[in-house]
Amino acid sequence: MSKNDMWGGRFSGGPAEIMEKINASIGFDKNLYKQDIQGSLAHSDMLAAQGIITNEDRDAIHQGLAEIQQEIEAGTFDFKTELEDIHMNVEARLREKIGDPGARLHTGRSRNDQVITDVRLWTRDALDGLDALMADLQRALIDKAEAHADVLMPGYTHLQSAQPVTFGHHLMAYVEMVGRDRGRLADCRRRLNECPLGAAALAGTSFPIDRQMTAKALGFDRPTANSMDSVGSRDFILEFLAAGSIHAIHLSRLAEEIVMWMSDRFAFITLSDAFTTGSSIMPQKKNPDAAELVRAKPGRLLGAFISVSTMMKGLPMTFCKDMQEDKEPLFDAVESLTLAVAATAGMVDDMQPRPDRMLAGLEKGFPTATDLADWCVRVLNLPFRDAHHVTGALVAKAEARGVDLAELSLEEMQSVEKRITSDIYSVLSPAASVASRTSFGGTAPSRVREAAAAARKQYL
Repeated sequence: MSKNDMWGGRFSGGPAEIMEKINASIGFDKNLYKQDIQGSLAHSDMLAAQGIITNEDRDAIHQGLAEIQQEIEAGTFDFKTELEDIHMNVEARLREKIGDPGARLHTGRSRNDQVITDVRLWTRDALDGLDALMADLQRALIDKAEAHADVLMPGYTHLQSAQPVTFGHHLMAYVEMVGRDRGRLADCRRRLNECPLGAAALAGTSFPIDRQMTAKALGFDRPTANSMDSVGSRDFILEFLAAGSIHAIHLSRLAEEIVMWMSDRFAFITLSDAFTTGSSIMPQKKNPDAAELVRAKPGRLLGAFISVSTMMKGLPMTFCKDMQEDKEPLFDAVESLTLAVAATAGMVDDMQPRPDRMLAGLEKGFPTATDLADWCVRVLNLPFRDAHHVTGALVAKAEARGVDLAELSLEEMQSVEKRITSDIYSVLSPAASVASRTSFGGTAPSRVREAAAAARKQYL
């Protein structure tokens, strides 16, 4: 069957070669074959139930579609560029196999509502797969946080030593970030879960179709409410790409920390050979390539968002061929994000902290200075700003001597604030500092364990 046969009688000549190349999407939208067949099965069921086609035609369509899916999955299906897309390739093959019943399948629908139904189904499947992977990542983070709730490490602001924290607390921060990411993607799934099938080209159809039936059969919550919006909107793709970009950014931040922690300047963690590579020239190297690749992934997600946003900007209602450009960025974004989430979960499972190196990192930068200021407020009843000034003067004194705050003598401390007592030394160790941070959401090991238990209950 030629392409002109598929189009009907309007065209007498074939397209120019360049037109065929720019117009065809089968090279990438064949990824939609399962969803396309799924939609056609539901549509033909509905047509038969409504008396629009016979039960015999429906049965022939179902048998033919099942055989076509087997051919595609066996790699024997002949995808034809001249038939443009997955819809016309499947329909043409169906008519070859079963004759006239295959030609009745397209009654009451258009490629416009067909393709957007396929893409919604595909995106919904992708979201479900990603959510499961993101839950695995949270599980890995929670497991690691519970196992290392007592391990001390420097907490940073501006990448400068700030206050002591625990490794478990640091990892739990990412559990919360991923939790919000899952929430955004769940919101996206909820909004996209409406069925456009039956909107036809843009105005609906005169056939007595049952859109509630097809929506239910395909697992949608309801049919879309406006036929023009149904075929003319792609905001669910934009919403996915925006939410996916935020998640990729979060993964990239953790990946950057893994890169830093692996470096010989920090040496806070180790990764096994499973997630590192060597150098072709430097035999001593063990490079965190998996983390570096995850760190790069937001570029692909953000690029996809900008690509689809730019394509949709200013398009008139309803369907325009520009919208064919939505699929490649979407497919690439899902593949990139899937790899990034899985690789990150693997690295978290694999990485082992080095408590000795983390503790050594607390020997610089006066990380217990805030504890000294808090002690002055709590014990000496100094206003916090005055306590801040006292602590700053003591930090300057310790820095001039090249020692830590705990190494200043009591006399040196009293030269700045005469009421300071020897009790001050009880708060100047990193362990004491961490143990005191018992406020809700704080870094105290007891709070980390509580947070891990709560997150396990909430997310897993």
